[in-house]
Amino acid sequence: MTPRLKTSVWVTSQTRLCDINCIPAYIIRKGDADAGVVLMKLIRKGGLVEVFAQTRTMDGRLGWLRGAGGGPVDEAAADDYIRRQVNFDPDIWVVEIEDPDGRYELDGEVVS
Repeated sequence: MTPRLKTSVWVTSQTRLCDINCIPAYIIRKGDADAGVVLMKLIRKGGLVEVFAQTRTMDGRLGWLRGAGGGPVDEAAADDYIRRQVNFDPDIWVVEIEDPDGRYELDGEVVS
């Protein structure tokens, strides 16, 4: 199993990387600072949105699950999905990244 950063540190590092690369990124919701799950809301070209939920792979590495229908959806559908997840787990963090050019890369494998 790989070592884990506190969620607050990981989120801060991701938003800082976006800032350095001139990619607008916002922490929409703060969850548990130590071990909260992260939802990444990536706003793509044409206003379509992809949502990814942080997870761990079978061997303990960081991975990402596709949310909100498994592919790009409109923003209303993405926000509905995020709202349902927050209602289920109030410790969730939500990070929104405006990335129409697809420059931001998730730091783990997309497992589904």
